[in-house]
Amino acid sequence: MILPSVRDPAMITIRRGGTLTDDDHHLLALWAATCAERVLGLFEATCPGDARPRAAIEAARDWAAGDLSMMAARALGGHAMGAARPLTGAARFAAYAAGQAACVGHVAEHDLGAAAYAIKAAMAAAPAGERDEVRLAERDRQRALLPPAVRQLVLADQAQRNGLCWGVFGDG
Repeated sequence: MILPSVRDPAMITIRRGGTLTDDDHHLLALWAATCAERVLGLFEATCPGDARPRAAIEAARDWAAGDLSMMAARALGGHAMGAARPLTGAARFAAYAAGQAACVGHVAEHDLGAAAYAIKAAMAAAPAGERDEVRLAERDRQRALLPPAVRQLVLADQAQRNGLCWGVFGDG
């Protein structure tokens, strides 16, 4: 479980008592979709006929654009995670990243789930001796893609939840 036991109000929408604006929530979903899409090929190489993770990434974007309901996006995220369950390694983590991205509309904290699983996918695809280097490189690429409006929010959340996210966001 990568969600905190006590939720940060900065990751809860204003209408639910937090401080996260709808615009920033949408930016988190778009960033999560981009993180997941970067490793999608690792899933598609293993399961070329299974479109569920790709559909989940598109669902995250469609939700952010207002073209898909949160419930529909979340359902597609669940289907992507279903595609992950029988797999191992990079393909499994890539499918989970897509599923997490589609669920950001439901719970904003899933953005780090998408990012963390994408990092795990990249690491699993790398030779054993290069995994930490790959982890740092993918983390830094993700950070470079952060929209300025949510950059500090995400970096603070990464610092807070790094331990729950397998340490993939840390420096060491």
